[in-house]
Amino acid sequence: MDDVLVQRQGAVQVLTFNRAHKKNAITAGMYQALADALGEAEADPAVRVILIQGHPEAFSAGNDLEDFLKNPPKDDDAPVFQFLHRISQATKPIVAAVAGNAVGVGTTMLLHCDVVYAAETARFSLPFSQLALCPEAASSLLLPRVAGYHRAAEKLLFGEPFDVNEAVAMGFVNRIVPAAELAEYAAKRAAQLAAMPAGSLRVTKQLMKGDSAREVQERIRDEALEFGKRLLSPEAREAFTAFFEKRKPDFSQFS
Repeated sequence: MDDVLVQRQGAVQVLTFNRAHKKNAITAGMYQALADALGEAEADPAVRVILIQGHPEAFSAGNDLEDFLKNPPKDDDAPVFQFLHRISQATKPIVAAVAGNAVGVGTTMLLHCDVVYAAETARFSLPFSQLALCPEAASSLLLPRVAGYHRAAEKLLFGEPFDVNEAVAMGFVNRIVPAAELAEYAAKRAAQLAAMPAGSLRVTKQLMKGDSAREVQERIRDEALEFGKRLLSPEAREAFTAFFEKRKPDFSQFS
């Protein structure tokens, strides 16, 4: 079974995380599939809108840590960076439908989507600091802009989970939809966009994002550099060891 389903619903390309037994944790292979699908959607004039969704139980648990440690990103061509560059540079509208947990990149990717609908079950978290890492996907740039510095700082420094009501208040979720209606509602809204003038939508998105486009790409690269350094740090080794041993990490030995 494919861990990422790529389907066409009329002029909408639907990308579905399909690894429910692992709470849709993302592997390097999944990042590559997502990057390829986004590239195909960008190049295909028949695709006018992209819809990203998970399952009712989970949108995405973020990086599959075991796979991530086995296949750490080594350069800009790594699957995770291919995905981040493609989602952040997409010219066509991207709609997201979020239910259940959205952890790490499961939350930060939403900052690159144009419209985000979420169920009342949606729960978000950015646990990078808890894992001795740093933000990614230009979230250190985009989240303060969307939510305000202090609110973003609380989420990125503490890494604590927060609910859909707070996500709406922070500004990166458009609307709360009953869980049973989420998939249908998001598909309907994506189809509405697909029926609109494609050129007008592309220009409108370009005008809204134009000034920050280069800055976003630079921040993705800056974060990637720091992320790579953090992965090799003693703090990160302790964080990951504690995670796999199901214990609380002890960072008191590090300065």
